[in-house]
Amino acid sequence: MKLRFWGVRGSFPVPGSHTARYGGNTSCVEVRCADDSHPEAPRLILDAGTGLRRLGKEMMQGEFGEGAGTAHLLVSHTHWDHIQGLPFFAPLYQTGNRFHVYARQRDDTHLRTVFALQSDNPYFPVPFEAAAADLEFTELSDDARFNIGPVQVRCTRLNHPWIAIAFRLDYDGASIAYVTDTAPFRDILIERQFIRQPPKPGDPLHPDDAAKLKSMRDGVVRLCEGAQLVIYDTQFTPAEYAQRPHWGHSCPEDAIEIARDAGAKALMLFHHAPERTDEQLDELLARHRAQLVSNGNPLAIYAAYEGMELDLTRSGVGEILPAPSVPVRSGTTISSKPPRFVTAPEPSQELPTLEPSGPFPVVPPPKVTP
Repeated sequence: MKLRFWGVRGSFPVPGSHTARYGGNTSCVEVRCADDSHPEAPRLILDAGTGLRRLGKEMMQGEFGEGAGTAHLLVSHTHWDHIQGLPFFAPLYQTGNRFHVYARQRDDTHLRTVFALQSDNPYFPVPFEAAAADLEFTELSDDARFNIGPVQVRCTRLNHPWIAIAFRLDYDGASIAYVTDTAPFRDILIERQFIRQPPKPGDPLHPDDAAKLKSMRDGVVRLCEGAQLVIYDTQFTPAEYAQRPHWGHSCPEDAIEIARDAGAKALMLFHHAPERTDEQLDELLARHRAQLVSNGNPLAIYAAYEGMELDLTRSGVGEILPAPSVPVRSGTTISSKPPRFVTAPEPSQELPTLEPSGPFPVVPPPKVTP
């Protein structure tokens, strides 16, 4: 099972010099399973954020450019940052290609309609009906289990506005859990309503809400149980989460706790805050690695960046290098030189908190030192 990350940011794309190494595109992860034993194993794509555009360009260099490709798109939820790449996905407009789209069933709107609306006039000049590829939509329940060829897929519900689902993929002894987007399961139950005034973290929960959150957390732990790799939403620091618990995002501390309880082998920090700079992500990762070592926790922890490639086996994730010193471009081979790790900040140092300005957090440009 081979993975490649094409988009790793949350909320909205953020191109620029301060996000160049980790990347500025939103969620999109490619999973390829074909090998000598299963040459027809499917190509899967987790989420259709803006990273999907570059993936589509690369796919057009092969069978998808000839109208002979088939792929399966698993969508965690239909917020813009997870579907906005679809109208720019070149293989969608090539006759003969086949795409199977899976997402959570909605009570109010058919799944195909949800995707079509973002391409409707006046939002986009090309209507969804112009897609020449064959499209098949499958609506999923929160606890769906199904197979895509030899790949086993399991789902569970997450704590996010208008509800998202997580996916687990198992193939030939390798396993990944894809858990984005979700708030922790302790302070607030997020469902379909807009929460204007959230409770303060630590406030007592209604017993019904507490029971639902416990059930939801148990489901996520089961989904991640023994996984070689857990990809988890870690958009916030604890201070940022305390300000906006109703936005439906977690912190690295929450992801580490889930991975520990599930007995997972490795954790990938994902859905990075849009204004978190490359240097801040380096510091965040280094700090949590140092904490795991000091606590004697054997969990391996990484931070996803665009162009990162992994080859999962029964024994684990193999070698993963840290974010490169220069951006990784499409078609570029990742260096096999020994990784250079960032030194963890001193305990007295605090990572900058992203202050809210309007509906999304903004951080001032970092100081440049010669």
